[in-house]
Amino acid sequence: MMLAALLLVTQVAVQDPRLERLDPDTRVAVAAVVDSAHGVGLPVEPIIQRALEGVTKGASGARIVAAVRRLAVDLGTARTALGTSAAEAELEAAVAALRAGATPDVLANLRDVRRPPLTIALAVLADLVASGVPADSAAAAVLALAPKARDADLVEFRRAVERDITLGAPPGAATSVRLNAGAFDAPGTSSTQGNPNTPRRRSRP
Repeated sequence: MMLAALLLVTQVAVQDPRLERLDPDTRVAVAAVVDSAHGVGLPVEPIIQRALEGVTKGASGARIVAAVRRLAVDLGTARTALGTSAAEAELEAAVAALRAGATPDVLANLRDVRRPPLTIALAVLADLVASGVPADSAAAAVLALAPKARDADLVEFRRAVERDITLGAPPGAATSVRLNAGAFDAPGTSSTQGNPNTPRRRSRP
């Protein structure tokens, strides 16, 4: 039985010629992770790409194996939170959000309040944390906006928060202020609407 499993793993490695860039021991270990992920319905391309990234960066075989194993675990956690119908891009974005500090419960809540795809919403969450926003504040903001905001609205919200941070606002405060005030305009409105500092055009007599 063990011999058959080893032969199957070796066959997987041979089937994807890209794994030939790995040394033999690392290739067998990575192929085992790929085979296991495939067996439970997880996407394997991100795992293969992570291994190849390690080769490109000159990482040791042990580090490459550890990285792909961790990624496989995170993909499994993301799939459990988002459901079996989640697309590969959504799962990859969910992994980034998890690693930024979002919890599986946050991912599950996002799935419940927003129609798929969730890729942009998850990416915005991860980007906010990368900008210094506390993970819980970033998650709360995205969950508050998610039910009605378009993808473009979420991206504009992130940009507005990042601009405020660049100007010196504390990340958490910038997120809260933009969320409460509205960081983006509704469709068809002017970007100057509601700004008390914008000169008003005089009406003709």
